[in-house]
Amino acid sequence: MESHQGEVQAGAGISVKAVELVVALCLLAGAIVVIWSNYSIGAGWVPDGPEAGYFPMRVGIIVLVCSVLVGVQALHAGGKTVFATWQQLRQVGVILVPLTVYVGLIGLLGIYVASSVFMVGFMVWVGKSGWLKAALIGVGINVLLFWIFEIQFRVPLPKGPLEAALGY
Repeated sequence: MESHQGEVQAGAGISVKAVELVVALCLLAGAIVVIWSNYSIGAGWVPDGPEAGYFPMRVGIIVLVCSVLVGVQALHAGGKTVFATWQQLRQVGVILVPLTVYVGLIGLLGIYVASSVFMVGFMVWVGKSGWLKAALIGVGINVLLFWIFEIQFRVPLPKGPLEAALGY
């Protein structure tokens, strides 16, 4: 439901203010880590020039200041503008959740098996394809990619137990 000004009705999703505050907090946390770690390795100026953490620490300080400014600006913003509706966020989740699982599986199963699982699952779940068609395409493409990268170009990609069992 949209108002006459083109804004989505409040409560229909996550607000711009909430997103800006989350981004500001994430940037603040990252800046603190950068500042702390570079201070630990040396961020000063010595007789022969800057220490290893000199410039990265300054960048961390700039990011920290900017994150505080974004947070303050977000806190003072009075609008109830919606950043994304819950339906839009669900659509993002349809991609983001399987992709996150896929990335996690690469370390366990290797990139080829994980990619096959991802493709088959995505084709069946989102694309509503049949299992056989999805399995043939998912496995076939990854066998082809294995042949191209591992055998032809000799580019080693992350492998799992299946490739190890096959001697790769």
